[in-house]
Amino acid sequence: MEAATLQQNYSSRIHPQKFALWSAMASIMMMFGAFTSAYIVRQAAGNWLEFPLPNIFYLSTAIILLSSVTLHLSYHGFKTGKERQYKSLLVVSFLLGIAFIVSQYIGWQTLFASGVDMKGNPAGAFLYVITGVHALHIIGGIGCFIVAMIHAFSLEYKPTPKRKIRFELVLHYWHFVDLLWLYLLVFLLLTR
Repeated sequence: MEAATLQQNYSSRIHPQKFALWSAMASIMMMFGAFTSAYIVRQAAGNWLEFPLPNIFYLSTAIILLSSVTLHLSYHGFKTGKERQYKSLLVVSFLLGIAFIVSQYIGWQTLFASGVDMKGNPAGAFLYVITGVHALHIIGGIGCFIVAMIHAFSLEYKPTPKRKIRFELVLHYWHFVDLLWLYLLVFLLLTR
């Protein structure tokens, strides 16, 4: 009876790796909160030249939203024994993550070609820093995809609790950077 109670209490707690990830995501949210607060303060100080966001940023938004959907469907396939769905949509999610980074780079090139750089306009400098730091977090997520694909294609398909937790960590992080991008895009649009 006592062992069953201990097991029940243990199973109702958050997994330590999930707790660590959520703590890291809270820190990342605070960092971007500081960036956006500094953006608002600096914008009010003057010498702020507005410019339209390149349309490619809207395409990159669609790409990252689609990547979250495909990753979630991959996870569903993993849990429900649909190995082909799991593996193929994991690869699609990875490719969409790469496409997001490429689209961001094209957006930065478009801005630079239109005269928006890091030196002349503080609005441009903030945009490059905010989107660049977000892109670094996306690259971290792409690294997680690579590890997940190595597991998917090199290990025998077997949805063990340990592999399920690992996949959930990737899924939670990717949904987080997806929502973070939506926040940043809405913020940048509303403060123009």
